[in-house]
Amino acid sequence: MPRLVDTTIRVLSQEPLAGTVPTAGLLRLAETLDRAGFASLEVSGGGVFEHAVRAGVESPWERIRALRARTKTPLALAVRGRFLVGSHPVGDDLVRRFVRSAGESGIDVFRLHDPLNDMDNLKVAAEAIQEAGKEFDGGILYGSGRHESIVNAAKRLPELGATRVLLHDPSGLLQPHRAGELVRELGELSGLPVGLFNQGAGRNGLALALEAARAGADLIACAIYPVALAGHRISAESAAQALDGIGFGTGVDVDVLWEASDLVDADIHDVSVAPLVPRISVRAARRKVPVGVVAAIAEQLENRGASDRLDEVLDELERVRLEAGSPPLGAPMGQVIASQALVNVLGASRYPTIVDELRDLVSGRFGATPGPIDAALVRGVELMGGGSAEEVVDLDSLRTEAQGLATSEEELLLLALFGDEAETLLRSIRGRSGGEEQQQSAAGAPDREAQIRAVVQIVQQSGVGEITIEQDGMKVTVRQASNLAPVSSSAAAASAAMSELDLPVEPPSPPGSFIAVESPMVGTFYRSREPGTRPFVEVGDPVAPGQTLCILEAMKLMNEVKSEVEGIIRKVHVSDGAAVEYGQLLFELEPLNGLPVGA
Repeated sequence: MPRLVDTTIRVLSQEPLAGTVPTAGLLRLAETLDRAGFASLEVSGGGVFEHAVRAGVESPWERIRALRARTKTPLALAVRGRFLVGSHPVGDDLVRRFVRSAGESGIDVFRLHDPLNDMDNLKVAAEAIQEAGKEFDGGILYGSGRHESIVNAAKRLPELGATRVLLHDPSGLLQPHRAGELVRELGELSGLPVGLFNQGAGRNGLALALEAARAGADLIACAIYPVALAGHRISAESAAQALDGIGFGTGVDVDVLWEASDLVDADIHDVSVAPLVPRISVRAARRKVPVGVVAAIAEQLENRGASDRLDEVLDELERVRLEAGSPPLGAPMGQVIASQALVNVLGASRYPTIVDELRDLVSGRFGATPGPIDAALVRGVELMGGGSAEEVVDLDSLRTEAQGLATSEEELLLLALFGDEAETLLRSIRGRSGGEEQQQSAAGAPDREAQIRAVVQIVQQSGVGEITIEQDGMKVTVRQASNLAPVSSSAAAASAAMSELDLPVEPPSPPGSFIAVESPMVGTFYRSREPGTRPFVEVGDPVAPGQTLCILEAMKLMNEVKSEVEGIIRKVHVSDGAAVEYGQLLFELEPLNGLPVGA
């Protein structure tokens, strides 16, 4: 008989729903779901860690421990192989220590998959999970279009020590009849039980669940009704009732599920979540692209006044995916491919620049792709210097460099995985625990943008109706807007508040002897690695070839813009946090050799 695994808490803790239910509400929800009879509760994963670090309010590790203290049902964590919960592969030592910390914090089941279905990328994590005495469920992503990669992965999972095979369809590509066929085939190939994880805008998840159950699936992922609607998941209430109706009793108490739904409704109310916009959902379902990827592309285009080019970018996304070796579009590959598609469509030509993560994918740093990579793309990456060098973080050295910022193994892991972004969270935690005053910027003045972001995040995470902060002549009031989605309203509030602090942008200088540094892609311009820290460069600073000038963010991917010459920064033409277009002037440099440009 199939059992159900609930993903409600994880989905509520990552975009686009993150912040709609405060932590206290999530803990009450977990206590209710604990009574329902699920096989496990999947409470965290990559999206949860990423949001928690960027929000800068609460440690994702503390969230896991708080949930463990209130539940008896096994807790599960989704892990992306060598990527763990981030967007880049990490070293073996970091993988082992992350798994150990997760197990000690209360995780019982690891849903382990590789974004490329490269089983070699799962070896170290699989060994660490078994050493910790925890359950390892091996995920296989559906969506590469290459059946042989699924077959090979299924054959490898038993030797890695997997408890079961999980067929994961993040793009909504599976049809019900095919789900049944694959469940049988994967079971025969692996000799292991087979489970189903599905999400997609096509709304055929329940039919998939029924066909998978008839084919022998022993585990089916779902979420309670309001979350399933918002996140395009299988409804737990519907799945339990439908499976019971065809003789597959799940043991789940549907009345308890409706209690849990009422708890979520109390926080979400009538909030409209971005992926439910018909324009987004229809395209996601028709093109079989994860709805979150389509929503992110649409947001990027809207910010640049190019909403009418959504279909053009989606066409280009499929073309780039095939050229890059046909990776499935689950995280983080969906963001990588979409980012390059945006660059290609909004730039002057295809591949005017290649985003760092795609270069890493093509150069093999992420692992073996399911299909062949286009030879022209390979040559383009080689001409640009290939992918980035493999970076192995020495955790002991990092602890010393952090100078007391990380006070535990878990905090050290956050620093290793998320770098400067994690520093903001840890400084916030240190400040609260030690009663320290608001952090000061490098120049000694209060970092007002960081304060505003912090206030917005507190309102978003805590559920408090309104907060007013007054300090050093600055007064900021942030209140919840009942008629807007919490994520959108907080972002708008932060944007509106920060816009008042932006300095006016000077018009470009007339052409002369200065070197123009232009944006190689569309994105958001950041002068420093995190709010409140010194910019990479200031006017008057000397720079060397290869020195970082700024970061351009697109689709949550960070791309460094580096100087190609030795020179002095004479003008900065873009304000921090502003959206920039392909070819937009960013900096003007005076070459140190004194020769005119082009000489």
